[in-house]
Amino acid sequence: MRIIWFRVRAALGGRSGDAGMSTSEYAMGTIAACAFAAVLYKVVTSDVVSAALQSTIGKALDAPF
Repeated sequence: MRIIWFRVRAALGGRSGDAGMSTSEYAMGTIAACAFAAVLYKVVTSDVVSAALQSTIGKALDAPF
């Protein structure tokens, strides 16, 4: 059984038991996700993108079947 464990650890690259994120990493990830969401919201709600989406949806709804 011990030989199998060593093979598994070697296959995983010798990773230790610390596989999770710490609290500060979660906080930084949350801040980065919120910043990305804010930028994406500003882009999607801009006049240019809004007009393009309305045009695309209008063309799709007017398409003959």
